[in-house]
Amino acid sequence: MKRGLVCAGAALAVGLSGAVEAKTLRWAPQGDAATMDPHSHNAGPTTDLTAQIYEALLQRDPQLKILPQLATEFQSTSPTTWRFKLRPGVKFHNGAAFNADDVVFSVERAMADSSQYKTFTNSVVRAVKIDDLTVDIVTDKPNPLIPAQFTEVRIMDKEWSEANNATKPQNFNAREETFTVRNANGTGPYVLGSRQPDVRTVLTRNADWWGWKDLPRSNVTEVVVTPIANAATRLAALLSGEIDATPNVPVQDVERLRRSQGVKLLQTNEVRVIFLGFDMGRSELLYSDVKGKNPFADLNVRRAVAYAVDVEAIRTRVMRGLSVNTWQMISPGVAQFDASLDAIRPKANIAEAKRYMTAAGYPNGFSVTMDCPNNRYINDEQICQAVVGMLAQIGIRVTLNAMPLATYFPKIGNRDTSFFLLGWGVPTYDAHYSLQLLLQTTDGTANGQWNYTGYSSARFDALVNRMTTELDTRARDAMVKEALQIAQNDLPYIPLHHQVLVWGLRQPVDMPITPNNQPRFQWATVR
Repeated sequence: MKRGLVCAGAALAVGLSGAVEAKTLRWAPQGDAATMDPHSHNAGPTTDLTAQIYEALLQRDPQLKILPQLATEFQSTSPTTWRFKLRPGVKFHNGAAFNADDVVFSVERAMADSSQYKTFTNSVVRAVKIDDLTVDIVTDKPNPLIPAQFTEVRIMDKEWSEANNATKPQNFNAREETFTVRNANGTGPYVLGSRQPDVRTVLTRNADWWGWKDLPRSNVTEVVVTPIANAATRLAALLSGEIDATPNVPVQDVERLRRSQGVKLLQTNEVRVIFLGFDMGRSELLYSDVKGKNPFADLNVRRAVAYAVDVEAIRTRVMRGLSVNTWQMISPGVAQFDASLDAIRPKANIAEAKRYMTAAGYPNGFSVTMDCPNNRYINDEQICQAVVGMLAQIGIRVTLNAMPLATYFPKIGNRDTSFFLLGWGVPTYDAHYSLQLLLQTTDGTANGQWNYTGYSSARFDALVNRMTTELDTRARDAMVKEALQIAQNDLPYIPLHHQVLVWGLRQPVDMPITPNNQPRFQWATVR
């Protein structure tokens, strides 16, 4: 029988092997995790933290190659069945043994209505226990993406979840409060020691973690995570030695940091696109002076915005050259990325934008409120401020509503928005993830789960559905390209750029930067 609880703030026996010298790593992201529930909120700050505690069947290395994690091997045993052999001897942080029952439970939990992880189980019919260390994942159709998707489905202790009335994921958009919001019990390298949301989270080393034997140099025994939203404060803390590392170096300070003593910078292109989104589905916008109709429902208005927004000015002035302009909803690093789709982006042209506004019947423009995070993406609020100024040139009077991510995500998640900025990474590194979640018609499944625009296209939906069964790579890539072109023509979103990541580390710290911007503290060393 499994037993015991692991709670934030509980006393935990996580001792150290004799070879490890205790070191603390002080990490300061821009924003905090929204919950500790590993199947609730599918957003970067949340997964960055929960991935230190919870593990999946498979994982990615720093070069994003798929490797075993809680599964030691996997294979497709039929067109609709994937078999996973589980790692023996693994224990949860409360001492309970990990086995196939936990995998079946966790897969079913990730499929629940309140889960934002349904996209990773979208083709799964059921998980079947073969024996204590073998599980079959049965799909409704052939799905070659199962290994990529199961790097993101984290495994929970079935009995711990049942004992704490947490068999279903927290409903994040409804701001539901459950035990798993502030408590955790995984199998990963770090244990949740204490948790003060938006203030401080302490992770302590799990001495019993199965993976330490493969990481002999790792000596981080405690991680103190302190979110610092203000860029100047975060940078000052890094320079003074108050923190050891941050993933969010402000672009305007990169060159100064390069010349600073005791600090080193790591840089890579992130697999993330930043874009603007419109509520084009309502008959009347929630936040506008236009009554009785929706200006964003008119393609001419969306085209006007595309011509008015000068992405090159954003790249050079706001991002200081640390972004890559784009005209598509996927980034380099995603399997089907096609640079030719970026080459056709229209250049900024105010005269052309005004022509489209007049054609739509808004020669004098209109007013609208724009929702924007101010601690999620690189220079997010500054990007929004630039967009406000650019749209003013064509008569669109934008009231900027910038807010922390803890407020922002529930707001837009409930479609309480008319116009917004969002960023999107692709953990599967396949375009279907973006096309399904952002652009398919919302139907209560994973389809359109992040589509807050109201966009719906039967032709687009059919293409994306066909992708899930097409095994011919060339034919599938052609479907993706056609779907991306449809999105470019219909413009429910205006893509802006791909982010360039810059991490700042104190010289004693070594830790690889990854294109998914996710720290793995077990890979870090502190001298």
